[in-house]
Formats: sequence, C-alpha cells, structure tokens
Amino acid sequence: MQNTFEHQLPDDKGFFGEYGGAFLPPDLMDVMAEITSAYKTIIKEESFLKELAALYKNYVGRPSPIFHAKNLSRKYGADIYLKREDLNHTGAHKINHCLGEALLAKKMGKKKVIAETGAGQHGVALATAAALVGLECDIYMGEVDIVKEHPNVVRMHILGAKVIPATHGRKTLKEAVDAAFEGYLKDPITQLYAIGSVVGPHPFPMMVRDFQSVVGNEAKIQFNEMTGGLPDHVVACVGGGSNAMGLFTAFLDDNNVSLYGVEPAGRSLEEDGEHAASITKGKPGVMHGFNSYMLADDKGEPQEVYSVASGLDYPSVGPQHAYLKDIGRVNYASVSDRESIDSFFELSRLEGIIPAIESAHAVAHALKLATEKPGSSILINLSGRGDKDIDFVVEEYGKDYGLA
Repeated sequence: MQNTFEHQLPDDKGFFGEYGGAFLPPDLMDVMAEITSAYKTIIKEESFLKELAALYKNYVGRPSPIFHAKNLSRKYGADIYLKREDLNHTGAHKINHCLGEALLAKKMGKKKVIAETGAGQHGVALATAAALVGLECDIYMGEVDIVKEHPNVVRMHILGAKVIPATHGRKTLKEAVDAAFEGYLKDPITQLYAIGSVVGPHPFPMMVRDFQSVVGNEAKIQFNEMTGGLPDHVVACVGGGSNAMGLFTAFLDDNNVSLYGVEPAGRSLEEDGEHAASITKGKPGVMHGFNSYMLADDKGEPQEVYSVASGLDYPSVGPQHAYLKDIGRVNYASVSDRESIDSFFELSRLEGIIPAIESAHAVAHALKLATEKPGSSILINLSGRGDKDIDFVVEEYGKDYGLA
C-alpha cells in the first residue's frame, strides 16, 4: 500500500487550530524550515514512496494483521479486534516513522540521527533504521528507563547505536527529550533529530503522523474486509500519541466511528507527579518547541510525571491530539497502573499475546468499553509487544498474578 500523505492540517506554520507551531531560536527555525522543505519534496517523489512501501512490505512485514480476539470477546461481551503492530520488525509501531525519518536524513546528507526514547522501542527502531541506511545513531534515555528496559538497551548497542543516559530530574522520558534537544543544539547541521512521536516543533507532528498513517489506512481496509463495515469504536494508548494518530487518521471523517485515546493515570490521577495524563489534567502551554496541553507546575514549568509504562510518561501530548480533544472528535480517558497490568495479564492468558505495558493501557479501556457497550465492535491498536517489559512486570507484580 502506498501513502499519499495528503491532509488538511496542520497549516503552513504547523498549527492544528491553536496548537503546534515551532517555538525555537531563529537559527533553529531555519533548520526546521529546511527539514520541512525536504520532507514536502520527498513525499511527492515516486522513488521515495516506492522505496518506503517496499521496506514496509519486505523489511517491516506490513501489512500487520488484524486479529479477532474471540476469547476476550466472549468474556466481555463485545467483538474485540487487535491491530497487531506488535508483529512488526523491532516489535512496535515505531519502525514506521523511523524508516521514513532515516531515509529523509540520508537524502538530506546528514551523518547522524539522534533521538529520545522511553520504553526503548523508538530507540531500537531508529537504531535499526540507521543501521539499514548507513547512519550513525545516538539515543538519549533516562537512567531509570535504562535499568527498567534493559533488553532494549542491549538491542540498541548490538545495532551499533550509542545510548546516552539522561541523569537529571526523574531520569525518564521527559528528561531524555531534554538531553536529546541539548545534543541536537550542539550540531543541527550534520544531525537530524528524529523525534519519536507526534510532538516537537513543526514539521515533526505532521511528519510522524504521516508515516504512521499506514496503520489506520491498512486497518480500515482490513476491518471492512473482515466484517463488512467499520468498527464502532477505535482505541489506542496516548503518551506523545504517535500510534494513536497513526490509527485515528484514517477514521477522522467517519463520524459513526468513536475514537478513544487512553492516557496513563499512573498511581493517582489526583496527585501531581503521580500520573502523566496531559490532556485529562493539563492546560495549554509551550514545551520542547510546540504548544499543546501540558502538565505544568505553578511557575509554568513542565511538571514531573509518572507512569508504569516508560513510553507514556511525558508531560505533554501531540498538538493534533489537543486539537481533536477541543473539537470533540476524540474521547480521551485514562487508566491506572493497576488496570493496565491487569489487562497485560488478561490478554496474555486469554489470547496468548503478551502486550507492551503501553498497549495494555488501551486494552484496559477497551475492556471497560466492551462491558458498557455489549454487542459493539472495538478495534484496539496493539502498538507493541511486551518482551521488553516481562522482567519488570514479574519482579514488581509477579506475586499478585501467581508468579514466584
């Protein structure tokens, strides 16, 4: 399947309504303008589209299948389907945009790609893409996540990437983004900051969404072929929001399809620093070069955040998500650590599929939705597999689920 990447938003300055844009020093504005121009050029080139499509098919293994989770469906009373992004090469949806960003960097003559990572899936995917196209790769990762997601750290090293620890603050995803921006500012000429979600200054929210739209484009066709129609409900987890935008984009004009973005309520939705529900509890503000909903302290600085899912603990969210929330097109909810871990085991033991903890947040909300709307059809974006999480889950929660 070949994407055309044609969408009405953002506008020429990168805004989705009042959200988005590029809030950067003048010299970096010039760099972003160069990236925007290069991106808009290559997505019209037949050779680029064919190369990316071939890599999606023969390297990533696309299209990823949709699986009817019959055991979950019987138990919870609705027809539950999984878009199996966990079956992609590298184990998550992240490879979709990393290949696009790496190809863009190569065509722009860059020597290195750099990025942040939380759960490590974006880091692994970018390291993979960099190895494929022959670029150096630096990955910034919080010290806490380096320990928590050790298998992915090893994978990045094997792939030839340099993993650089972020040692300030809570030493998780937000701090990794801070460190990556600092690394990028030192040399924006020979490096490309391959941002890992639909966040950051323009053009990254647009560009990452476009590369991820392959998920929804496939799912819409597949679901119709399987069922003769469209799903009643579409559910995806939201941290920065790339997997959700990838799935939602194809369904935005289908008003009979309800869309649900699921944020991390962490240990407590009511206590600052104990969750990362940026849309649910945040207010508009600027961080990391873009305007969106964000969790901020009394001084307007990004608040400390937390989630059991390393890929979701970010104090802001993609600007298109903020726009979709305001216009009422997407429903945003949140689930707790415990609910996500319950669903991690529920999916594992009923369907034989171990999900990433991030994806388990979407599963948790979908199971609630199934009991509330029996007989409906629900499509979940299973954005990643749980190989990276199993040691952590067993150590922290194993006794609660019958594991020694």
